Amino acid sequence: MNRLEMVRDLFQNKSAALGLLIVAGIAATALIGPVLAPYDPLLPVPLDRLQGVSQEHFFGTDSLGRDIFSRIIFGSRISLMIGAISVAISLVPGTLLGLVAGYFGGWLDSLIMRLMDILLAFPAILLAIFITAILGPNLTNTMIAVGIVYIPHYARIVRSSVLSLKQQLFVQAINHLGGSNLRILGRHILPNSLPPIIVYATLGMGTAVLQAAALGFLGLGAQPPQPEWGAMLSEGRKYIQLAPHVAAFPGVAILLLVLGFNLFGDGLRDILDPSLRSQ
Repeated sequence: MNRLEMVRDLFQNKSAALGLLIVAGIAATALIGPVLAPYDPLLPVPLDRLQGVSQEHFFGTDSLGRDIFSRIIFGSRISLMIGAISVAISLVPGTLLGLVAGYFGGWLDSLIMRLMDILLAFPAILLAIFITAILGPNLTNTMIAVGIVYIPHYARIVRSSVLSLKQQLFVQAINHLGGSNLRILGRHILPNSLPPIIVYATLGMGTAVLQAAALGFLGLGAQPPQPEWGAMLSEGRKYIQLAPHVAAFPGVAILLLVLGFNLFGDGLRDILDPSLRSQ
């Protein structure tokens, strides 16, 4: 399938198109945030605390009088950065480990996959909490923790693809003709393993945002006064009866971004998987 056909199928797939629209809209909002935000997201105005939705404050204000609309706009930058960096931290070592384990096999495969199994034995959120508690609660360590947690997932996906591909005749022919292992992995196996990696990375963006929001909610992620959606949600729960909008709008923002990535990832899977395309 060439690129033009892929783009056409992408926009014909309602799930992928809707997900892409949501993610693109949030990304555009993050890009032009300073232009859209009517107030300084970090500036407290005690006299305006816990105001409801109004023409002056579209989403109301929080417990310190800060404009929630402005904080959500700037928080979109943090959430997208968390998703991208966390996935990169998972993707690169996970792909390398999967390639090595699947292609060379033997004791190296057993060693790598048993290490991955150990990481997978822990619930993702508990492992992320453990790593963040050791490194210290801040935004950088949150991204590192979420990235480490999902390395085994990429390693297993890539290993599965490599085990299938290295049995293909074209790979065996290149090997018999004297092609080096590095050339076979880099020029032939890795490119043919990209579709499942791309799909899982897209879905992983949403998962990373959700995990980081959970850590922020627990006070282990981005620290005040950073306008991170999970931390905003945690602050808003204290005022859920008095001013429910303080928690509602950050929660909706998290929901929309995660939903966008999930819809886009599911649509990509339908487009890139030949078995699903033939149905």
